[in-house]
Amino acid sequence: MTAQPEELLSIGVFAARARLSPKALRLYDRLGLLTPAHVDEASGYRYYRAAQIEQARMVAMLRRLDMPLAGIAGMLGLDGERAARTLDAYWTGVEERFAEQRTLARYLRGRLSGRNTELYATFEVKTVDVPERSVLSETRHVGARELPAWIAASAERLERAAEEECGGIAAPHFVAYHADVTEESDGPAESCVPVVDAEAARAWVAAQGRSRELQVRVEPAHRLAYTRITKAQVAYPQIIAAFDAVEAWAAERGLTLTGPCREVYFADWHRSGPEDEVCDVAFPVSGA
Repeated sequence: MTAQPEELLSIGVFAARARLSPKALRLYDRLGLLTPAHVDEASGYRYYRAAQIEQARMVAMLRRLDMPLAGIAGMLGLDGERAARTLDAYWTGVEERFAEQRTLARYLRGRLSGRNTELYATFEVKTVDVPERSVLSETRHVGARELPAWIAASAERLERAAEEECGGIAAPHFVAYHADVTEESDGPAESCVPVVDAEAARAWVAAQGRSRELQVRVEPAHRLAYTRITKAQVAYPQIIAAFDAVEAWAAERGLTLTGPCREVYFADWHRSGPEDEVCDVAFPVSGA
């Protein structure tokens, strides 16, 4: 018995069954997300198979997650497990952005309402004594937009050098700001990794030349006033609230700021969620 050919659905019928508009279907066709089974050469009418309804609905649901069309196109070519992992990665990014926006809204609310004191009170400030140590560092003039990528890349370079060439890492990576880093100001910022073997570090720096403004310096013993913040709070400009809170706390107690402000990164950034604590925002202080 000869199999009957599969019935083709007009774009109007298919759109109704897939719960999409014909306009959306024409867009998905142009982008290669959902190609019609047949296009009439004379009229240009598009026809679809009933089996394509599930794919059409999947595209529509992914769009409701605000997934870009290019991302959807990439997912549709993957098998089920890889597609699921891709969706997980996308949604993790959405949650991180939402957490950053939530903390930014909290920061802006405090600024707009004039209730900065209430905002600062949400940060718990403590002090810690830090011993003298040798640090391997890289200094760069960098703007706020480029800063996160540079921090990550410089930390990877310096930590690899410390582990392979300088006897190991003696303490967590930190970034010291010798001037403001904003959209209008480019620092400079100094990315630092404390090392075990200072002499080996100096030899490594000498072998690198001056390509990245590398140096080894001794940081004297000091006291830090700091507050611990989450990954979401690290994003600029809401991180400014943490710096302001520490500075206000120090002023209230008659402490003097004795060095550049800094961010101390003590957690695995890539494995941390938006609400996990990852960074200490700190100032060196002295006084009462």
